Amino acid sequence: MAGSEPVTAPDQHKPGHRKSGRIGALLSAAALVLMALWGNHEGRVEDIWLIGVAALLVLIVIGDAVLRRNGLRS
Repeated sequence: MAGSEPVTAPDQHKPGHRKSGRIGALLSAAALVLMALWGNHEGRVEDIWLIGVAALLVLIVIGDAVLRRNGLRS
């Protein structure tokens, strides 16, 4: 019997919270941009990193939405 069915964890059968994950990523990106704009640092290296990571989060959310819409991701 074990050979005919794949072994999976119970967590794999639960649907995830995609919408709240997207909202959380976008809120985190907004917080990073706000830290870059009104931070207490003097150098611009921190701003570049904060804005770069925020942009990466936004790109990941957009890429996930495009892949799901096109049926390339479940």
